[in-house]
Amino acid sequence: MTIRLHALTFDCADAAALGEFWARALGRELDPGAGKQFASIGLQDAGRPESRWAFAQVPEGKSVKNRMHPDLIAADLEAEVERLVGLGATWKADIEMGSMRWTTLQDPEGNEFDVIAAPAA
Repeated sequence: MTIRLHALTFDCADAAALGEFWARALGRELDPGAGKQFASIGLQDAGRPESRWAFAQVPEGKSVKNRMHPDLIAADLEAEVERLVGLGATWKADIEMGSMRWTTLQDPEGNEFDVIAAPAA
């Protein structure tokens, strides 16, 4: 049997609110029926090639650093970071490692994610 990734799922306090942040960040829309307990992006349209994202309400808050996080890539790192902060993300760190450069941000519920500078063409 072969398995594949179905969705990237976030535990959260308010699924619709966090889902809306990520939908706007990714230039997508929440699936119909989003609510405080559950929301998704792309789960209801299996034919689309984009990743599926899910948000599920849990009773406890986030208390430690993520062990896994999304990495996004942008042609204009600074502009994209500014846009995401404008949507509600929080800046955490700018990092350079060799020829790679990225910014670590946190979504409105404190989940870390990175925005990587795309290599120059």
